[in-house]
Amino acid sequence: MALKAVRRLHVLRQAALPHLLSPTTLNACAPGSLTLFQGYRHSLSGTEEKLQKRQLCITTREPLFLVAGSICLSHDPSARGAFASLLHGLSSDEERAFKQRLFSRKTSQQVLHLVRSTPHLSSAGAVAVLHRLADLEQDGAKGLKEPEVLLSDPALNKMCLKLQRDAGELDDEVVIRALLGCTRLYLDPQSHLVMRLMSESQVRLNTGRLSIETLCELVQAMFAVDGPYCGILEQAMRQIQNKDPAHWNPSELTSVYKMLAAGLGESGRYQELLNEMNTQALRLSPRMDPVTVSETFEALVMLYQTQALPLVIALCKQAVRHVPNFANTQLSSVLSALMHYGHSDHFLIEALERHVPKIAFTAHPETISRVMQYFGKRRIFSPSVFDAVAESFVYRADEYTTEQVSRQIVALGALGYVPQEAGRLFRKVESVLNARFSHFQPRTLLDLLHACTLLQRFPLNYVSKVFSPFFLQQLQEGSVMDQGVLAQLTQLYITMKLECPFYRGPQFLPKLRVKSFLSPGCSLESLVDPHLYNRVKNGLVDLLGDRTYFASRVLTPYCYTLDVEIKLDEDGYVLPASHVEEVYKRIAVCINGPKRFAANARQLLGKEAIKQRHLEILGYEVVQIPYYEIENLKDKVHTVEYLHKKIFPHTYRLSW
Repeated sequence: MALKAVRRLHVLRQAALPHLLSPTTLNACAPGSLTLFQGYRHSLSGTEEKLQKRQLCITTREPLFLVAGSICLSHDPSARGAFASLLHGLSSDEERAFKQRLFSRKTSQQVLHLVRSTPHLSSAGAVAVLHRLADLEQDGAKGLKEPEVLLSDPALNKMCLKLQRDAGELDDEVVIRALLGCTRLYLDPQSHLVMRLMSESQVRLNTGRLSIETLCELVQAMFAVDGPYCGILEQAMRQIQNKDPAHWNPSELTSVYKMLAAGLGESGRYQELLNEMNTQALRLSPRMDPVTVSETFEALVMLYQTQALPLVIALCKQAVRHVPNFANTQLSSVLSALMHYGHSDHFLIEALERHVPKIAFTAHPETISRVMQYFGKRRIFSPSVFDAVAESFVYRADEYTTEQVSRQIVALGALGYVPQEAGRLFRKVESVLNARFSHFQPRTLLDLLHACTLLQRFPLNYVSKVFSPFFLQQLQEGSVMDQGVLAQLTQLYITMKLECPFYRGPQFLPKLRVKSFLSPGCSLESLVDPHLYNRVKNGLVDLLGDRTYFASRVLTPYCYTLDVEIKLDEDGYVLPASHVEEVYKRIAVCINGPKRFAANARQLLGKEAIKQRHLEILGYEVVQIPYYEIENLKDKVHTVEYLHKKIFPHTYRLSW
């Protein structure tokens, strides 16, 4: 019997916190037994299918779960009194008022106090209490924050007892939502309450009349209890698949998306169903509200729907309408999904530019940092948003986590934009580093310090710590350091050498430095645009008279790659590219294509700006050839004239 009980504890056993039950809790009730419904037997595996009845003793179950184990059986006299029944009805106003009070509670203690002070609690209200407690108690690590609070509360135990006793009389939706609430609170799968709700759910499922939303909740609950191959789950999934997605409404689509995204849709399971859902969601996207848009976006990411780009574009268009109405978490989900799919929309950017400055001081820090991260990843240049966020950060820095602080500065560094409040902003960043330096993850700290150098703010006080052997060991993942990390460290070292020559701290070891910022895995330089390069190359051949008078893709000792290099002697004459002696002046021609600028403005990216700044310090004369100038030239004659004026503005050109 013990072995059979052990085999049934799947997902919840791994998720629950150990030893949550105290001896006092285990001894709170007398042992009892529960007879399972005939319809539930088929979901059990192996020899369990042969059992028509099963005796469960509360005091003998394994103490690994937060259990309604202190729930007493219906014959226990201690259960009489308050909460005599959950079957009585409340008026709609009373139900609405209770739920408003419930969702205004911010801690489990406040919710439990509300339960104790509500003598007449409906079944729907009891289920809402379970889910509200789960919302407040789940800590994101498959556990509960304060399990002892729930274990020690008699009012909650009495409420669960009434759910167990009245389960046969409750509505289908209430029974299954109660079961889902129990799994979210990690209640023991073999407790009387959970077993009773599971058997009732099987009976309701057998009728075939459950709605899609209710079927989805049942699937989620059974997935948590028995994994993806549970009999009840498979039966519910067959009923869902038998319903044509072409006739589903947005709410039904969202329910199935969320259910599959909770883990059931991993490894490509139910992909055919998802394809049909994606097609229907594309048709329904103009009717979706903010909640549906954000939840659909989130599910598409979690389900790895890489072929759903048309749906992503349609959802993005609908999101434009809802930007002012998105809740903080919803806007964060939408922007995270758009970053995942690499999509941006001109109208969405305009909507965010109107909305974000209004909420910069009031929105959740995660939402603000996601906005900044999105703008940085998609190369969106928006001074109005950047200035508003920078000003709000000065006053709200303590509300941000170290990761959120880093995201904001990294976005500014990516776009190479120094906000109007730069002085106060970086003083606040420095104070955060001083106060919470040990709280930063190594990669997060490196990203932050590197972004500061892109904006010509040099973190001298912290570079010595970054170059220390201990910190470098923390940065290492496995046996080999990531090339992107090595590139950042190399550029940080070069910045100290070139722009802070008075720096005397630890050096970055030569054996760890990358040779080129264009190496695979590095992203500190952008490849030259092939079309623009060919156009400039042909023009330079006509301008200089021969291809030998300039070199292409030249790697400098400081890891930067020059698009074109031209050498001059002391008299200003062009030398052959192979010439290494008597070189008086070097010209670095930067052919800047669209990817070296912001996506929506002629703003050079931070990584390109620092490259040109370092080349000038190294003695190069830097000549920029931006795409928006050379693309307007009509023919080769105009191209040659343009290049002559850009590269040799004070020299008369001879005709070859």
